[in-house]
Amino acid sequence: MVRRRRLTGTSDERPSETRSQQQQLVNPAPAAPYLSGQPLLFDQLLQVYKMSNRSWPNTTASTAIESAQKHIVPKMNMDIHIDNHYQSKIYTTSSTVSGHVKVTASHHDMPFDRVQVLLLGASRTRIDAINIPQATSHTFLKLTMPIPDSYYPERRCFEAGKTYTIPFHFVIPQHLTLNACSHRIPNDALKDNHLRLPPSLGDWDRDDFTPHMSRITYCVRARVYQRDTEGKSVQAMETSHDIKVIPVVAEDAPLNICPQDKLYVMSKSKSLRKSILSPKLGKITISANQPAPAMISSDGHSISPTTAQLDLVFEPTSNDSQPPKVVGVTSKITAVTYYSAGGINQYPNLKDWARTFGGDGRGAYSSSIPIPATPISNTEWSHHLTTQGRRDSGYDSEIRYESDHSGNGRQSPSSGHDSRKRNDNNSSSSNNKGAPYYYAMKVKVPVQLPAAKRQFVPTFHSCISSRVYVLWMTVTMSVLAGTSSTVTVGVPLQIGVSPRGGARVDATGLPTFEAAMEDAALEVDAYLQPRTLSVPDIEFRSELPGYPEPRQSRLAQRA
Repeated sequence: MVRRRRLTGTSDERPSETRSQQQQLVNPAPAAPYLSGQPLLFDQLLQVYKMSNRSWPNTTASTAIESAQKHIVPKMNMDIHIDNHYQSKIYTTSSTVSGHVKVTASHHDMPFDRVQVLLLGASRTRIDAINIPQATSHTFLKLTMPIPDSYYPERRCFEAGKTYTIPFHFVIPQHLTLNACSHRIPNDALKDNHLRLPPSLGDWDRDDFTPHMSRITYCVRARVYQRDTEGKSVQAMETSHDIKVIPVVAEDAPLNICPQDKLYVMSKSKSLRKSILSPKLGKITISANQPAPAMISSDGHSISPTTAQLDLVFEPTSNDSQPPKVVGVTSKITAVTYYSAGGINQYPNLKDWARTFGGDGRGAYSSSIPIPATPISNTEWSHHLTTQGRRDSGYDSEIRYESDHSGNGRQSPSSGHDSRKRNDNNSSSSNNKGAPYYYAMKVKVPVQLPAAKRQFVPTFHSCISSRVYVLWMTVTMSVLAGTSSTVTVGVPLQIGVSPRGGARVDATGLPTFEAAMEDAALEVDAYLQPRTLSVPDIEFRSELPGYPEPRQSRLAQRA
């Protein structure tokens, strides 16, 4: 804990002091150039008064700082104005960020070396380790606006009382440069994900499921540089303007989920009973596949619905067992945010990601929200024979017939007794294994994400942060009156971003990357399309083919 000590003057330190000397604090002499617009530190104030050859008045340090802040004003103001911008505006891929920087020198002429305008994208993570928190920052996007000399004053000096305007124009890129991801990644697909623009995290008006340990920000930043006494260019003033970005994210291939992936539950089985002490009625197995992605509009205010499919299979233990009745399906969406103090070299949602704040500097945060329930249809079971049931559906091949030389085939008593004994054994073993048939059902579950309550961002994987979504679906079944059972499965759900209006041309008039790739794929398909070769039909003519006009003229002469 830092303790502040009050510095007061005593009669021993300053034996003589007049009222005029005490008034010097109220009207101090002009200080050194003050460009940052921030309060001066106490040591800087002390240095200013020493340079002015004035004795330090007999007052407290807090009074000195307050009085100095009232009368020492910054010498330059700098503001960033973005055209057609408002607080909730969302920028996407190929969006233009244009405007101008206003620089005003307040009281004195201010020489400068250059002005720099940047479009920056940075991600920050914080790991609360045992000894000390680990903070990591990664600047993945840095676009510099070239400023010609014609926009600068002739003498490279901002004159007092004048306002100077420096325009800028940026375009949100499609992809990042290769230098944006410099750590080692053994997977090319993951490398491609790291070179995509991540969305803004943590600065939305609504809750976006993001913890304080992970932030992704975009901003337009302006800086003024001056020459120091040694001739080096040093930063004298800086200001920034934050913007929100949701890049276009196309549909990715479905994930190949294996049992080692602990985040998802693609299939789950459960035994059904009438009561705790009663025998099993059968086994219910519910499985699901990854549904189609939910696409966010380019303005971020709406999300397209999607549909998930559940496959239910009930295997009865006996012929008397009836399948349960599906009462309903409830679902919820879970957003999982992964963050790390170092570069991530694997898909964090696959395999077994360490979800504890360990010494390796990685963590995860999950937040869920229920999805509004919608009625489901087609809840009827269909009857199917198992493979064993199909094999046993014909006549019993174990029955042997006794035939004599006369060809009169009849069954011997001993063989009939043996066959009946074998049939009884087979029926008892089949009852132990289960009925020779099963019941199946397919349930369509509509999914509409609550975009009005939460701010959803697309699924992404970057160098130190990632965001994935899990769709949890719980099936409630009624075994008997008053007895119910539930089974829950969790599947990955990708959230993408559709391009603005489905346009195939960006703001520069050139085709978008997705449109160019689609056209190239169509050309390849047309080139590789199989050709059909066939023999032409034979046509018999009485005369050889010739020119029609000479033939008609000859016919006219003959007539």
